[in-house]
Amino acid sequence: MSTTQSERLRGLLEPLIAARDLDLEEIEVTPAGKRRVLRIVVDSDEGVQLDECAALSREASQVLDDSDVMGGAPYTLEVTSPGADRPLTELRHYRRAVGRLIKAQLHEGGELVARITAVDDAGLDLEVPGVKGRKPTARRVSFDEIAKARVELEFSRKPDKTDKRDAQHDEKIDENKEEA
Repeated sequence: MSTTQSERLRGLLEPLIAARDLDLEEIEVTPAGKRRVLRIVVDSDEGVQLDECAALSREASQVLDDSDVMGGAPYTLEVTSPGADRPLTELRHYRRAVGRLIKAQLHEGGELVARITAVDDAGLDLEVPGVKGRKPTARRVSFDEIAKARVELEFSRKPDKTDKRDAQHDEKIDENKEEA
């Protein structure tokens, strides 16, 4: 995608996305046979629901149809949220990952797997899991030390009672058990 097209798409779509209190994470145009795929990736602090993506897709489709930014060739529009394994590149990504386990490659050459406990403008407060029965340790890492980072998916994590998402999930399970 040319820089000009990317800038034009961003200028056209950002106001729609911002009006829904969403962040525009990425715009990507890729070839797909005789067509192209325009993928718009959006996110927010609360996450993005499917209905929100569908409504934004309808609005974006209308705005794109009324402009010439995509040219005359056919394309498919996709509005989506970022995957769970997307790279953490912005301060807001780290803030949204508080309580999650991350894997970070450090500029000094090491790798760090730890849980984010707090985030500020300078860096992260982490809890590094203990090894072989040892207690976890706290560590501070500045953003300057991180070469790249991403959330680690956890399939067997025990729910933390302080995590609102886990508590809400547990309540729904309990409600379903009572109904059965």
